[in-house]
Amino acid sequence: MSKTKPAKPAKTAKAAKQSRDAKPAVAISPAASPAAGGTGPAIDIGISDKDRRQIAKELSKFLADSYTLYLKTHNFHWNVTGPMFNALHNMFEAQYTEQWTALDDIAERIRALGFNAPGSYAEFVKLSSITEEAGATEAPEWREMVRQLVVGNEAVCRTARKALDVADDADDAPTEDLLTQRLQTHEKYAWMLRSLLQ
Repeated sequence: MSKTKPAKPAKTAKAAKQSRDAKPAVAISPAASPAAGGTGPAIDIGISDKDRRQIAKELSKFLADSYTLYLKTHNFHWNVTGPMFNALHNMFEAQYTEQWTALDDIAERIRALGFNAPGSYAEFVKLSSITEEAGATEAPEWREMVRQLVVGNEAVCRTARKALDVADDADDAPTEDLLTQRLQTHEKYAWMLRSLLQ
């Protein structure tokens, strides 16, 4: 008996816009650090090399999304205009300042697992699911800035959940704790920003 697949529902305008905002992340495998053949002792923290590599790979995507969102939030802080200027200028500053501090924790966790953290714009662009936004040549109006930051915070949440699943499978409690805290923060930011548009 053959089964036919149900037709996919048509994308709403909102779903189409969200899919344009996100881009697929490209796989980059982090290099082990120190490199093989180094003189230091091998890493033995109770997580297999394979699991540590997979966690570091997912954390690298999370770091790239987090950095791209940080950059976009800072860009919008600089370039916001309109009747909501003061409130948004201050809100964006509070968010990007908190995000900046968190970037270090994510990168240091990758390093603690024994792998290099991505650290260049080129690497972040390849790994991130969030698109950048121009600042000098054009800037969206404030409502579009807020909408993009809602979408960006939600993208960071999705990337964090994927990394959390991998860390959970490997019983990596420190990474799970880090990701849980970041999820709480970005879910809160998405809610606060979304509320401005309702």
